[in-house]
Amino acid sequence: MITMAVANCRWQAPWLSPISSSPSTSTSCTHVELPVTRAGLVTRGVQVGGGCGSGSNGRRRRQQWRVSAELSASSAGQAVDLSDSVPALEPAKSSDVETRIWKWREYDIRYQCAGDSGPAVVLIHGFGANCDHWRKNIPTLAKSHRVYAIDLLGYGFSSKPSPRNMPPNTLYTFETWGSQILDFLSDVVHDRAFLICNSVGGIVGLEAALLDPEKVRGLMLINVSLRMLHIKKQQWYVRPFVKALQTVLRTTTLGQQFFASVAKPEAVKKILCECYHDDSAVTDELVDKILTPGLQPGAVDVFLDFICYSGGPLPEEMLPRVKVPVVIAWGEKDPWEPIAQGKAYGEFDTVEDFIVLPNVGHCPQDEAPQLVNPLVEKFVARHSGD
Repeated sequence: MITMAVANCRWQAPWLSPISSSPSTSTSCTHVELPVTRAGLVTRGVQVGGGCGSGSNGRRRRQQWRVSAELSASSAGQAVDLSDSVPALEPAKSSDVETRIWKWREYDIRYQCAGDSGPAVVLIHGFGANCDHWRKNIPTLAKSHRVYAIDLLGYGFSSKPSPRNMPPNTLYTFETWGSQILDFLSDVVHDRAFLICNSVGGIVGLEAALLDPEKVRGLMLINVSLRMLHIKKQQWYVRPFVKALQTVLRTTTLGQQFFASVAKPEAVKKILCECYHDDSAVTDELVDKILTPGLQPGAVDVFLDFICYSGGPLPEEMLPRVKVPVVIAWGEKDPWEPIAQGKAYGEFDTVEDFIVLPNVGHCPQDEAPQLVNPLVEKFVARHSGD
């Protein structure tokens, strides 16, 4: 995340087109206000729109939710009970979370784990982040789940093999990371798991689910990356310029100089304040959790290799092919992945719910864990018998 703004915000210039194609099907979905207290207690919902029928194309019923931190229900309609309540959040002691190293393909992979029973849940971070970005979620979810958070290869405190002696975008790819997650499920988790993913981590989760759906019980995609730098989303006349710039950044000292200019506490804090709606959530602790691993040897080469990654899969191409349950949650104040475009993903038949998180930015799991943790618990509970 140190320079996530480059790939997600600043480079989303006017020459980059929006989502190239939207799902051809649509439906009138039930819009539900779901009040959630600051303690994370899901109370009651209010129906304010028309119901979702299956439609002429046989689509299954789906609802669009809007999670609210308000304590009072809207007066727009009659309150209806949605489901069982979720216990109030009581963060566990940090000592309850263990940090371990897993050997994968001769690389060291850091992961954190907590919880002794319940369904397995694996938390997958976004670009430039690491498993510490889930520090507000692991203790709570571990009360009733076996929780794992992993540093993808090249990020956090996992190994950072150099891509310099390899063809561009052959090491740090979604196929590599998807395979890493599947091997992690086999070697460490020893069970099928729910994948809870933020940003670019959502593409990783989708890739894993497509590679081996038998190992994945469900996917929750939180502000999944739109991949606006993808070659298919660039106007034809600017593709040569984008490619030239990527080549310069990757092969000359200019890229390293740029990385050095932003790999500083004040720069990281500024970038985080751009993608978080609530600036108070951008603490010195958060800056340190993001920046320190980004200063490890090899981090700059990983960063430069990935921002030059304009190929690979797109979420709108992957979602129709997924065979596992999918829920999408989206912070409506995300400046990097606009919710207006993200809502198109909620129209795919494979997506059960599209959940709007009000007044939250790009990283809701950290900015508003009191909203995200109950949603994860409800999603897992819904499909634990599958």
